[in-house]
Amino acid sequence: MSRSALGALLMMGSAHAAPTESYPLPPSSSRHEARIQQARAFAQELLKGKQLPGLSVAVAHRGQILWSEGFGFADLEQSVPVTPLTRFRVGSVSKVLTAAAVARLVEDGRLDLDAPIQKYVPSFPVKPWPMTTRQLAGHLAGVRHYADKDEVIFKEAKHFSSITQALSLFQDDPLLYEPGTKYTYSSYGWNLVSAVVEGAAQEEFLRYLQRSVFEPLGMRHTLADHAQQLIAHRTRFYANGPMGTHQHAPHVDNSYKWGGGGLLSTAEDLVVFGSAHLQPGFLRKETLALLFTSQKLKSGKETGVGIGWRIGVSAQGRRILHHRGAIEGGRTMLMLFPDSQLVVALLSNTYADFAEEQAAQLGELFMAASKPTPP
Repeated sequence: MSRSALGALLMMGSAHAAPTESYPLPPSSSRHEARIQQARAFAQELLKGKQLPGLSVAVAHRGQILWSEGFGFADLEQSVPVTPLTRFRVGSVSKVLTAAAVARLVEDGRLDLDAPIQKYVPSFPVKPWPMTTRQLAGHLAGVRHYADKDEVIFKEAKHFSSITQALSLFQDDPLLYEPGTKYTYSSYGWNLVSAVVEGAAQEEFLRYLQRSVFEPLGMRHTLADHAQQLIAHRTRFYANGPMGTHQHAPHVDNSYKWGGGGLLSTAEDLVVFGSAHLQPGFLRKETLALLFTSQKLKSGKETGVGIGWRIGVSAQGRRILHHRGAIEGGRTMLMLFPDSQLVVALLSNTYADFAEEQAAQLGELFMAASKPTPP
């Protein structure tokens, strides 16, 4: 896969010298050079305007990476620059990575999306109403999201040795409503999806995710954010401090939510992943339609969410498939433009407020590249 090379990194301010490392620029004859220069300026403004310690951006068209570049710092104290190899916390973008594992199991006939989840997770308590994997994957099952009572566990950075052990955080709580009657975003619901994947695959969740999704797609830099392990190129994680400064983000152990928000990845890996969802190949045509078709409430109202993926229209009127991630020390945006076969990923090492708007704006800079070249 071709990869456009990268440019000089941005100075982060008077407290930190600009990184001296740089990457070869694309040749001046590159037909994408003008767009890359515009996109670079956009990224530098985003870095400065949102006061980000570091930022990684990648854009792919028809499976080919047009541009990939790091800005700012992965480690402010040591002045380590962000590069395309820098691994960031992707937060809830983990859900669409998990959705690909769900899709593979559906294709193999090993997972029935409409079966009660106890078929795959028999230890999960039976509720007054049955719930299905399809409902969980669309945030329709009535499983709660995070609550104040969870904060003690999060602050303790408790480690969970298995997916099913982490279900103890919420499995005994009542459902918020009858599944299918309302939409309520729930990361805990995706913890349960992870357990369903494990049960259907008869294989440990992270191992199956690696074998069925990451390895086939060549995603060599995507893995679980194990707090106690040494992981090459993992960024440090930051929070905004007073007067535009940064401080270390609180220590967390994301073992309670691998499939819902506990993964690390790079911008390049994410656009490779997104590109694999634009055409049949990695997944079948009917499976892609399953992922990207909005689910409906029992009332018939569409939710705008398929199997994990959000389905919408950008401010510029383009059809988009997307998900964002927000986590301690991380912010991620993955956006697919199916009609243009374009994919955009933005990752930062602090919790920041960039989202769909910025990803769509970045995508617009490369839209001309998605048009057929005239003869």
